[in-house]
Amino acid sequence: MSKIFSHAPAPTLAAASTSAAQPTPGTQATAAPASSTGAPAATAPSTPRTAVQVVDVTVILDGLTAKNPEKLDWKKSIVDLMKLVGMDSSLGARKQLAKELNYTGDPNDSASMNIWLHKEVLRKLSENGGKVPAELLA
Repeated sequence: MSKIFSHAPAPTLAAASTSAAQPTPGTQATAAPASSTGAPAATAPSTPRTAVQVVDVTVILDGLTAKNPEKLDWKKSIVDLMKLVGMDSSLGARKQLAKELNYTGDPNDSASMNIWLHKEVLRKLSENGGKVPAELLA
């Protein structure tokens, strides 16, 4: 993930923090007891939301593909995807990655393992803030 996400431009925030003066949707700010001047002493702060970084994987990888002298098809090949981001794409490296991602198939059936790895890597990217086209996750 870091090999791809490190190429992302400035973070795009999917959710911004709310200020203490604004209530969180579905809740109301409650006024504290009035002070001696008759004005509310304070309002209850809302719960801040966590900002989520969304990284457009297609834009990043297509950009890397355009700059690469090799003709790499990251959308179909785990080997090309790994090469594109500067990873070792040897069979041994792919077997190690499959082991790390809990591949339960036969690691000696490299064709099946490669197909699974490609889908699994894209799925993991999607789960961790990567915007991946739905047709690549199917």
